[in-house]
Amino acid sequence: MNDPSTTQPEGPLDEKQEISRNNSQEKLLDPDNEDIARSKKEEAIRKACDLRDLDALVSYATSQGGLLNDDLRRSAWPIFLRSDRDVQDSDFASWEDLPSHGDEDQVQLDVNRSFVYYPQCAEDELLLKKDELSILIRRVLRKYPMLCYFQGYHDIVQVLLLVLGEKEAVPAVTNISLFRIRDYMLPSLSPALKHLQLIPAIIEKADPALREHLGGIKPFFALAATLTLYAHDIQEYSDIARLFDFLLATEPVVSIYLFAAIILSRKKELLEIPADEPEMLHFTLSKLPHPLDLDSLISSAVRLFYDYPPELLPFGAWKRISKHSVLKSSRDPFNKQTRDEAIRLFEKQIRQLHNEELREKALTFLWHNRRTIGSVAVAIFIGAMSIWIRKRGLDTPLWSYFVGLKTTFRKWLPMISM
Repeated sequence: MNDPSTTQPEGPLDEKQEISRNNSQEKLLDPDNEDIARSKKEEAIRKACDLRDLDALVSYATSQGGLLNDDLRRSAWPIFLRSDRDVQDSDFASWEDLPSHGDEDQVQLDVNRSFVYYPQCAEDELLLKKDELSILIRRVLRKYPMLCYFQGYHDIVQVLLLVLGEKEAVPAVTNISLFRIRDYMLPSLSPALKHLQLIPAIIEKADPALREHLGGIKPFFALAATLTLYAHDIQEYSDIARLFDFLLATEPVVSIYLFAAIILSRKKELLEIPADEPEMLHFTLSKLPHPLDLDSLISSAVRLFYDYPPELLPFGAWKRISKHSVLKSSRDPFNKQTRDEAIRLFEKQIRQLHNEELREKALTFLWHNRRTIGSVAVAIFIGAMSIWIRKRGLDTPLWSYFVGLKTTFRKWLPMISM
């Protein structure tokens, strides 16, 4: 039997527990007793952190208002990311002696543009934060040089830095990189684009009419938001911190369900745009509504996730996700997977990507050269048959048959090449 204080849940959310706990949270947040209710919830969250009660913490993070403040987040987020116990800052003590990562120039360019909307502070303090952000990103990338930096990574890291502080953010950033956004740090964006294909599949299940209205619009409009866990698009610090409560408490694929919930919440607005104006639809979908009703969207995302789980989505969307993907390897985000295991999955996915690229190049080459290849194949076949026939001493009529076959094939080849 496991110690009750460290028991891991079967999944990030148990539906009955979630509904039951959320009902209790709504009572706690009765407007007539808001201050008392908030104090009670704070104490309950603090106790859950002390006990490492993941079921309770997930419920509080998902309920109205989330984890309420940064003091509580500093206790809860490391538990969600499993960065509070088994990872020591000494792992990174000698990071400056490690070789520079190839993406460090881009890191610095992005850091120079960071902290646009928050925090509101003096210029010298802002420069200090930028230095901390640059060091934090570089030390993680140098420790794990196989990870590829992507523009927007700094948006995620700055949220963790502001909430957790410089020291505690190091293992947290490492774990969020390896266990939650690993697919986005591959050499290619192809896996991230496959994630996006889940969105139309979810919409198809939840609202076929809306899905039909959106037609063949590719879901690339969701890339910036999902790639950065919405940190690039949300301007209010309190909103992004509250949203991270939810995203860190649930499995990685739930972030995709959240974007589907955002689309569904905009149904009226989207239906007012003619279906024959795909550019306008794409533009509208690429911009998050402002302000965001986060608590409502979170509830909708949870319902979508339970009603239409990934493995039951249409269009084969889930099947196209690699078995090495973080979406499949982190179905239970609180499992005991090690960093070494995450790296091995990362390396397997790199090899899979390489094989897919080679296959795509081969198919492209064959298609562009199909006429030449077809003629050469026929010539080789006829030549081989000629040798075989002569060695067998077969009569001339049989040879004439193959000559006729050659002529027929040459007439047929241009038709299939059109």
